[in-house]
Amino acid sequence: MTAAQIPGIDPTVPPSGDGCAECLGTDGWWLHLRRCAQCGHVGCCDSSPAQHASGHAKSSGHPFFASFEPGETWLWNAETEEFYECPPLAPPTAHPVTQPTPGPAGKVPANWQELLH
Repeated sequence: MTAAQIPGIDPTVPPSGDGCAECLGTDGWWLHLRRCAQCGHVGCCDSSPAQHASGHAKSSGHPFFASFEPGETWLWNAETEEFYECPPLAPPTAHPVTQPTPGPAGKVPANWQELLH
């Protein structure tokens, strides 16, 4: 079975941007980024204060999200809470390596470690 045949995965859709869409729109920040494997929405991970990737999965019904971190190739199913090896998705497959983690640059508070989940 190819990625295009797996319900909830569309390998042709590019990511929505290079940072969490909601955090960038609200002056927020993130620890790590996740990408919806169906619509490309980029959100922040569950350790981040706002947990936008999981919120997107719940509100949209899109169960799969992939790491959007350089060098990581896993896929998470939010419904079954299982990890998988990520099938090839449309590029880019990660945020730019020049983008800091946590990010975005200039928005991360000095006490960021105390604010993680």
